[in-house]
Amino acid sequence: MDARLNYFAGETTGKALKHVMAAGRTLKDGPLPAATLELVALRVSQINGCAVCIDMHTKDAAASGESAVRLHLVAAWREATVFTEAERAALELAEEGTRVADAAGGVSDAVWARAAQHYDEEQLTTLAMMVSFMNMVNRLNIIAQQPAGSYEPGQFH
Repeated sequence: MDARLNYFAGETTGKALKHVMAAGRTLKDGPLPAATLELVALRVSQINGCAVCIDMHTKDAAASGESAVRLHLVAAWREATVFTEAERAALELAEEGTRVADAAGGVSDAVWARAAQHYDEEQLTTLAMMVSFMNMVNRLNIIAQQPAGSYEPGQFH
């Protein structure tokens, strides 16, 4: 299976994608724990059905020492006991920030308040940008039908 599009091949899209990837690296180097970022990226990608991002973020998280149990339970995090309260708040925010069409008001005040109990303003801003970033790259990959399975941990770092 080949992707429909190669975003790097076009002059305009290639330049734009370099900036997009730089933004992703900047977010990963920010104030949030790497594990939280990977869990959020994975959950957003699961909701959107982006196979290539699910492949990437499970492999990167595993290579960074994340346990298989936690990775397998991200999709059912509400019923799982392996996540911290801070991680649960981040995952809840990621879900509401991704399912904006399903949640008429977007991210609810209650979800925001739970996240704000665990993260300062810089971390919340990074979390909001990471959720938005993942939704964008998920859509780019889904539109192009980017195939999954061949990603090697750290390939884009």
